[in-house]
Amino acid sequence: MKVLSAVAWPYANGPRHIGHVAGFGVPSDVYSRYMRMAGHDVLMVSGTDEHGTPILVAADERGMTPMELADENNRIIVEDLVGLGLSYDLFTRTTTRNHYAVVQELFRAVHANGYMVERTTSGAISPSTGRTLPDRYIEGTCPICGATDARGDQCDTCGNQLDPTELIDPRSRINGETPEFVESQHFFLDLPALAEALSAWLDEREATGTWRTNVIRFSQGLLTDMKPRAMTRDIDWGIPIPIEGWSEQPAKRLYVWFDAVIGYLSASIEWARRLGEPDRWREWWTPGEAEDQVSCYFQGKDNITFHSQIWPAELLGSMGRGDKGGEPSVFGDLTLPTEVVASEFMTMEGRAFSSSRGVVIYVRDMLERYQPDALRYFISAAGPETQDSDFTWAEFVTRTNSELVAGWGNLVNRTAAMIAKNVGEIPPLGATEPPDEEILAAVRGGFDTVGGLIERHRQRQAITEAMRLVGEVNTYVSRTEPFKLKGEDQRDRLLTILHVLAQCVSDLNLILSPFLPHASNRIDAVLGGEGTLTPMPRIEEVTDLDAGDLRLVGAEGTLPPVRDYPIITGDYSAFPRWESTPVRVGAAISKPSGVFTKLDPEVVDTELARLRGDDE
Repeated sequence: MKVLSAVAWPYANGPRHIGHVAGFGVPSDVYSRYMRMAGHDVLMVSGTDEHGTPILVAADERGMTPMELADENNRIIVEDLVGLGLSYDLFTRTTTRNHYAVVQELFRAVHANGYMVERTTSGAISPSTGRTLPDRYIEGTCPICGATDARGDQCDTCGNQLDPTELIDPRSRINGETPEFVESQHFFLDLPALAEALSAWLDEREATGTWRTNVIRFSQGLLTDMKPRAMTRDIDWGIPIPIEGWSEQPAKRLYVWFDAVIGYLSASIEWARRLGEPDRWREWWTPGEAEDQVSCYFQGKDNITFHSQIWPAELLGSMGRGDKGGEPSVFGDLTLPTEVVASEFMTMEGRAFSSSRGVVIYVRDMLERYQPDALRYFISAAGPETQDSDFTWAEFVTRTNSELVAGWGNLVNRTAAMIAKNVGEIPPLGATEPPDEEILAAVRGGFDTVGGLIERHRQRQAITEAMRLVGEVNTYVSRTEPFKLKGEDQRDRLLTILHVLAQCVSDLNLILSPFLPHASNRIDAVLGGEGTLTPMPRIEEVTDLDAGDLRLVGAEGTLPPVRDYPIITGDYSAFPRWESTPVRVGAAISKPSGVFTKLDPEVVDTELARLRGDDE
């Protein structure tokens, strides 16, 4: 099966915090790693989202150009995601010539098919600077639910899309001033003309019963009041509009969200081009090219609108599948999302993450102080999968110490230590007794149970089941008491138990490897392997590709320069199979060192002091 793992594009106006990777990063990687092990052909793509006003504002504050800021944050984000072990086939960026060309081609098709309509609209500008204010940089009171912190594009409280002119008492998020509204020409995506096709697609997805209830209900709710939505902006940082008379205008660009979601397609195309097989991307995108296809889109719940409405509408419009008909783009027919896997929000110590208010811990800081798998474990076991969750330092320390260290890590260490002390290598399996057969069968059954849960995006249940099996094996040790079998007449029984334990640990290591890839490689080495059980991503410096066969339009200075940049990629052909594999009898086992680091309880006070900004 061809599996497209389409991962939300982190915004490059600054480093990402752990709440971000709880929504898009860890869940997508756990799923992708499992699907590769299950024998499927996975293409996992994403990149940094680098256009829009927030980049301009942040660059101004730093005294940098937007590209300089994007370059700096792109590298930080790339290094952080590799440190976390996210196994992208390609993690790229939206300021590449390949991306610009793919976006422009898709816009041309949607426009040619009649689904981009010109309208005069009222746009907001800053009275003090004359700069255009994007919708999301305007706040006010929601006219629908009365929330006082609604944005000009959407109210997060009630979930409705808004226009900034609808807000009560609008104000600029940048400096608090009241914006002025002026008339301007823009292109709008004709969502009403695509509503019937969107509704049919969502009904089809609902019938599968695989979407999370909150996601499908919210997505269908968007159909009740479909309005054309602006897809261009008055801004000088973004992709030029590829229509005659528009591409030459220095202060009009495509809306950042129009171009960002197209990144899933452009990244797939870039991946294929860099592979030297420029049409290979079609295996994941063209209906009928593969016998079976799945495309899963991972993000936080604030981005559902763009993945269950805007992106499918762009795809449908590019294929001429709306009320106005039309012809497919140069890319041909394209597959719509199979799953929109949206997580809820993660808070921190009971408060919403906020970099400006200091309620934050960045991925980089977390990885510098703690093991990456400790964070991956917390997100998998206690993350915002189907409801909001709260990250607290007390729970992080408790879960790390009581579950990773005292549970799984202890089982690995005591097993290896007993084998090293008594044999020095994995012994052969002798005559078994019912407790041996029972525990071996229970752990083997975990492959079906845990794998099925991961495939259905129930990762909290999956890791809970895996850790339950860890507990059962620890109970098996207590029942069989191999540490008491010291007589020569008990030698055969001791060796059998040690073999059973080695097999159980090996199988559990495979089952837990999608969640804990760094630890799985260390445990593989403990069990006499090479320490390369599960492939890991790498950073590679590449040179920007040209537009290839696609048409790239823009005045001088509006197109990105050809330059070098880092990507995340990897060779994932050596993933182990998702099945019980017999341990290698005779593999040398030496006295192990700890797999997981136990945390001092004082970590809680130290980190809470950092959060308060106390002097250290």
